[in-house]
Formats: sequence, structure tokens, C-alpha cells
Amino acid sequence: MFKLNLKIAWRNLWKNKGYTLINILGLSIGMASCILIFIFIRYQMSFDKDFKDSDRIYRVVSSWDYSDGNQFFSQGVPLPLTPAMRNDFSPYIEKIAAIEQSTGVIQINDAAGKERLKTQEDAFYIEPDFFGIFDYKWLSGDYAALKDPGNIVLSKEMADKFFGSWKNALGKSVNYDMASYIVIGVIDDVAENNSVPLKIMLSYKSFKSKNLDRWGSVGSSSESYIKLKPNVNIEALNTPLQAFLKKYYTEKAPGKEGHLFQPLNDIHYNSKFGNFSGRIMPKKQIYGLAVIGFFLIITASINFINLATAQAVSRSKEVGIRKVMGSQRGQLVAQFLTETLTIVLVSLLLGSVLTEIALPGMQNLFGSKISFSIFEHPIILAFLLFLAVFVSLLAGFYPAIVISGFNPVLAIKNKVSANTGGLGLRKVLVVFQFAITVTLIIGTLVILQQMKYVREQPLGFNPTAIAMVDLPNDSLTMQRFDTFKSQLKQVPGVEEVSLCRTPPSSQNNNGSSFSYNSSKDADFQVNTKNADEDYLKTFDLKLVAGRNIVKSDTINEYLVNETLLKKLNVNNPQEAIGKILSMGGMKAPIVGVIQDFKNRSLHESIDPILVGSSRARYFNAAIKLNSAQMLTTMKNVQKIWQRTFPESVYSELFLNEQIKNYYQGEQVMGTLFKVFAGVIIFISFIGLFGLISFVATQRTKEVAIRKVLGASTIELVKMLNGSFIVMVFIANLVAWPLAYLFVSKWLNGFAYRIDLSIWPFMLAMLISMTITLITVSFRSYRAAAANTIDALKYE
Repeated sequence: MFKLNLKIAWRNLWKNKGYTLINILGLSIGMASCILIFIFIRYQMSFDKDFKDSDRIYRVVSSWDYSDGNQFFSQGVPLPLTPAMRNDFSPYIEKIAAIEQSTGVIQINDAAGKERLKTQEDAFYIEPDFFGIFDYKWLSGDYAALKDPGNIVLSKEMADKFFGSWKNALGKSVNYDMASYIVIGVIDDVAENNSVPLKIMLSYKSFKSKNLDRWGSVGSSSESYIKLKPNVNIEALNTPLQAFLKKYYTEKAPGKEGHLFQPLNDIHYNSKFGNFSGRIMPKKQIYGLAVIGFFLIITASINFINLATAQAVSRSKEVGIRKVMGSQRGQLVAQFLTETLTIVLVSLLLGSVLTEIALPGMQNLFGSKISFSIFEHPIILAFLLFLAVFVSLLAGFYPAIVISGFNPVLAIKNKVSANTGGLGLRKVLVVFQFAITVTLIIGTLVILQQMKYVREQPLGFNPTAIAMVDLPNDSLTMQRFDTFKSQLKQVPGVEEVSLCRTPPSSQNNNGSSFSYNSSKDADFQVNTKNADEDYLKTFDLKLVAGRNIVKSDTINEYLVNETLLKKLNVNNPQEAIGKILSMGGMKAPIVGVIQDFKNRSLHESIDPILVGSSRARYFNAAIKLNSAQMLTTMKNVQKIWQRTFPESVYSELFLNEQIKNYYQGEQVMGTLFKVFAGVIIFISFIGLFGLISFVATQRTKEVAIRKVLGASTIELVKMLNGSFIVMVFIANLVAWPLAYLFVSKWLNGFAYRIDLSIWPFMLAMLISMTITLITVSFRSYRAAAANTIDALKYE
């Protein structure tokens, strides 16, 4: 029976090739989009899931609550926290381990001691128990040897890179930051979907600051992980945690310190804290993509429903004859569902091909190795089967019920009404379909407008043509800083040079407690930056009071920004000049006030900022270049750097690119909205074209008679177009409040944002109405301009 239904289905589909093509085109593009979204979501939801007992693994994170209502979070913890928790939480936790992120120069020598390879790599100082918490696959060696200083573990990738093959690595020597280590183990490459990208692992006992006993100092490079004992609930740690905080946080501080236990499965999705991989994907964005995917497939299915029910009249005789010959309604439903399934399967195959074609573009967009392999990820095959069944039932069930329900007597006499099959429902579906389309158009326009605003927003400094070049920072290399800087200033194309810790805008920020003018500690922290006397000139920062800091290795002076003074209730910047600011046991006068500048992304407000000079904290050379000579100039800069610091590895990053990376998530969302809005517009309007084509065909004789009676072509086009224009107009009215709620919530994530105006809504209406008018007018004009004799000659 199925074989017969399939044969009949194929004949009917081939007979109506135009409508079949429209259905397959809409469904295949919709399915390809859904598949792409699904495999991306599957990849994102797979982060940190492959570890044994992952539900018992937590990361300890830090928080601060301030009297002004502000709250700050960090993925890092104080260095003495891990040994203290190991002792105080022993009844609750099975293991705890500290991990410290570092960056340094790796040097590999040959048997004769000659340098064979030198590269800069990220590395981690790790306590052995870290591998008792996370069950990584070991290819050789054992993690227990990490308890001794001078030992190192490599990933397979690094071992192959350093020694040709990981099998040759065990027992070999590796030089990291001027210290020698022995390879005691090799682990299999850590999957990309991991929040801790381990490649080079050093014994934690080799970490120089491991015994630092400062509870008030927290860096994002210092993390701690725990594994609960079996049957211990994380809530059981709340009471001992409060006792722990009282025991160790005895110093008075402006913010109330606290710690939280963050589940392992939350690390990839929580943007409050961050992680070592630098990959964060908030779940609201994942859910947003899932909703878009659902709307895409709904839109494609609506096309099918509208066309199938509109075509119902042309198949009325077929249904009538089948019923007279004894076919039951269930058999007719099965036949029409078979037709739908045939179209869906063909569309699914074509959609899979489109997915493969589009996959490299999506990988580049997200910077991830997203896989479409059903053998590697069987859940993708399960999704494809679900998609085929879901779309077949969604798109095919209602038309099958409508068509199979025709009265056989009326059907044979060809007296089934053209409105049979739910004219009202078709209108509702068209309105719903275009409401989705208009909502996406509005969202895309607002996202693009906000990103344009971000690009054009004054930062308070000039980031153009500034290269941030890494500086090695130890007692020996610091002695060469002045020589390096003076040589750079002689290079043609170099306009200014400043040695500093970070540029004005940076994600690497350091907060400190302080007191102003010998008063009590301020009730907020200050963002501290370290830079030399050329910092202001290099970044074009403006002084509003006082003077710049002077060049000196012995004199300490501070520059502060306007926000710092506002938070101290100092209204006149001139009043702050000469006042003493105390921080970290050091006192120095404020000599200048800088005009406020954006020191973070525009998601966040401006911090209170202090700039002081400290050579020991210079990690970058900020080099302002002549834009016309950048390529040649940077080659000369690299040569000078390599001559000055031959033991290190050169690295550079342009500040504009660094700032652009702040908005990578928004850029990705903007691209996705543009692509999927375009897809939905295309699907909606090919469906509209198919629908107006069918309506025009059904009303061929009516159009011919009206034309004979004197109706003009323009009047006939207006008659055919009228209902469609009204439906799209209503869709706009439905979409506007939905779009307003969506874009308002999205814009609330920015401290600096556009004012939401009426024009994106009006432009979305104009776009949808214009394309509708063009689409339906093209087809209705052909019907109105057709030869009337051809339409009436059989009457």
C-alpha cells in the first residue's frame, strides 16, 4: 500500500512541478538553517560534559558587595584559599586543586644544547589533585609526579610539536621562562569544548608565588576546583562557608568579600565570571537561536499548508472518485501524508547538502570546529529523523484532513468551493508568518544601528593605528626598557611610544582599595593602571586639571579620572591637585585629572581610574604609528624588539582589533540575524508568490470576464493584490509590540545605547510591504494581462 501511495504521490508532485519546487525550496532552506542551528547548539551544550562525576565538580569563584549597591565577580580566588579550604572543608570535599594560568617562552634544545625551537605558549601550574578531579586520558606517565617541582606534562599536540612524536617526549627537557623542566607525562589532546584548554602543565610547586598569603589580592589567573564527596549536597557547604569567610577575611575592606561554588556545567554559559578558554555563550543566546530555528521551520511549513489547502479544489474530483470507489478517509489521509513525506525527505536531503556548503562559513563565524558527522554525533541523525517526522505532520496533517473530507458528490460535480480548505486559516497563517518576518527585520535593524553607534561612540582616547607589543618583564629585561623605547622613537613612522601595563581600554583590569586625602578608605575600588610620562600623548588623553606625571624612577605621582572624583564628591577637579592618595602601603600626590574615557566595553559604565608609574608593572609598549607606513614600520619595530629581547618571543596586537573583540557576541548575533532574517524573508515571499499564483489561476475566468466588461489591467492587479497587502499590514501591527519587547531587553545590556525610535519599525513595514507588492504584482499582472480569449474560449 505504501508503495502505491508513493507512486501516486510522485505522479501528483510531478504534475504540479511549480508548486512542488516552491515547497521543496522553502523547506530545504528552512531545514538547512535548522540543522545548522542544531549542530551549533549541540556543540555549545557539550562543553565540560565528558568528565566522570561532573555533577560533583565545582569551581570556587569570588564576589564583592559594596555599600553603593555595586557587585563585582571574579573567576579567580586568593592564592591561600585552596590550602585553607583543603583543611576546613575536608568533611565535605573529596579533592580540591589550584590551577594558575601563565604565559611564557618555551625553548627546546637539541642533544648538543643548541636551540631548536622557541615559542610563546600558555601554560598552567597545576596541583596533582586536579587530575583526580578531572579524568583526562593519559597516554604515558602519571600525574602523581606533578607533586615534585621541575616536572611538566604535555598534551599530545604539544609533545608532537616539541619532539616530533609524543612517544619520544617522556624524560625530555623543556625550558619554560628560563627554568628547566622534565616531561613526566603526556595526556591526550583536550577537546575544544573544554573551559580549561590544557596543553602545557607545570608542577604547582614551581609557581613562585604559591605561598603568597594575601587574602585581599585576587587575580583571574588563579582558579580553584573542588569535587564533592558522594552524597554531599552543595547546599551543605553554605554554613561552613560563612564560618570560613569570618575566619580568614579579618581585614577591613570597602567591599564585603564572598565566595560561591559554581557548577562545572555553568562555567561555559555564565558571563559574570569568565574562564581560561575565553569562550562564553550565555544560554539566553542559545535559547534565542533555538527560537529562530523553530520559527524558520514554522515559516517553511506554513508555506506548505497554504499551498496545499489552496490546491485542494483542483484535486476534488480525484478525492470524489476515490471515495466512490471505496477509499476510506484514513487511506486518503495516508496518501496525502505520503506526498508530504516525499517532499520533506527530498527537502531534507537537499537541506543536508546546503548545510555542508554553509558549515565552513558558520565555523569561521563562531571560531569553532562544528561537526556535521552523524557517526561522530549520533544525536544529529536522531534530530534529522525528528525533523522529518515533525515537519511531515506539521505541514501535511491539516491539508490531508481538509482534502480527504470533501463530499464525494460535490467533488465529482466539481462544486467544491474555492474557499474550502480554510480561507480564514490561510489568512491567519500568512499574518503569523509575516509577523515573524517583520520581527526579525526590526531586530536586525536595531542590532545594526546599535553596533554602528558602538563603532562611532567617542571613547575619550584615540585607538587608531596603535600597536600593543608585549614586553618581557623581569629584573634583567626591565633594564633595557629605556634603550628599547629610545630606539623605537628613531624609527620612521613611529609617532609616539609609551610603556604601560595596559591600554586605556582593556579587559585586563586591576581593582584596589585606597584612601583619599588621609581620610578613611573609600567605599569603592579604583581601577589602577601603570604607565610612563608618554601615556597621555600616545593615546591622546586629555587633562582637565593639573599636569602630567614626570619621568622618574624615584618620584611617585598619580593621575585620576573625573569619575573617581565624582564618586568622592569632589566637584571641582582643581581641588584634587596635591591631595594625597594612599594605596597598597604607598602614598603619592594627585598631580593631574584626566577627562573620562571608556575603559571597558560599552556594556559597562566608566570605572574610577588611577594612573601611576611603576616600571615593574610595564607589560606592553604602546606604539602609535603613521597609518601610511604601518607595514614597513612594524617590520622595523619587530627587528629592534628581537635585538633587544633575544631570549623572548615577539607578539603584537592592534588596539582597534582588541576593542572590536569586546563586541564579538553582538557581531555574531548581528550576522545571524541578517542571515536568518534574509532566509525567512525569502521563504515567506516564495510562499506568497506560490499562493498568489494559485489564486490567480483559480480566478482566471473571473479576471477575463471583468476585462471584457471594461476593467483595466491596473484595476485587476489591485483586485488580486488587495487582500495580501492588508494581511502583511496586519502582520506588521502584530509584530511591532513583540519586536519592541525583544529589542528593548537586548539594548538594556548596554550602558551606552541608542534611543529606540519609530524608524526601524516603519522601515520594516516599508520593506515587507514593498517586497509583497513587487511579488504579488508581478504574478497578478501576468494574470491580468493574459489573453481573454484563451480563458473564455471553452465557455
